[in-house]
Amino acid sequence: MRVYVPLTLPGLAEAYKTGELGEGPLVAYAVTPALREWYLSDDIEELEYAALSRAALASLRLLAVEPGTLRRRVVVAVDVPDGAAVADPDRGLDPSALGEVRVAGPVPLARTAAVHVDSDDAEADVSAAADALGAADQGDDDAQFTVDGAEDHELLWYATQEIPNLVGQGD
Repeated sequence: MRVYVPLTLPGLAEAYKTGELGEGPLVAYAVTPALREWYLSDDIEELEYAALSRAALASLRLLAVEPGTLRRRVVVAVDVPDGAAVADPDRGLDPSALGEVRVAGPVPLARTAAVHVDSDDAEADVSAAADALGAADQGDDDAQFTVDGAEDHELLWYATQEIPNLVGQGD
């Protein structure tokens, strides 16, 4: 099963250093029954993109609470065994939890299929979105417009061999 783990660049650097994505349980996003119902599509690529987008929003939330961090969203696509990622049935109808799953235990970085990261030109919009997130959550339409502006930037795809360069450990 493919899951999308939201991180920041320092979080990715830590995963690279330790060889694993956290100790678990790990919050990630995947194609869940609730996400399928919400998105109303049978196209697996569209559903995977929706899960990736949910993880990108979660990465933005991480940036909002880490003000000194470089303002680039990071999502790691990881393949885990079926059944390793479990959706909370009590949160299935909560719009903020669509696609959210928990992965028990540490996830080896070696299971990474790809890394998705904002480009440099997204930093200003991502920074503004992180700063506006709290007001958007309180219903401020202007702040929500700013948060939506970050979504206008597509995350770039990186192969796993490029992780050292992304975290400043490359040659």
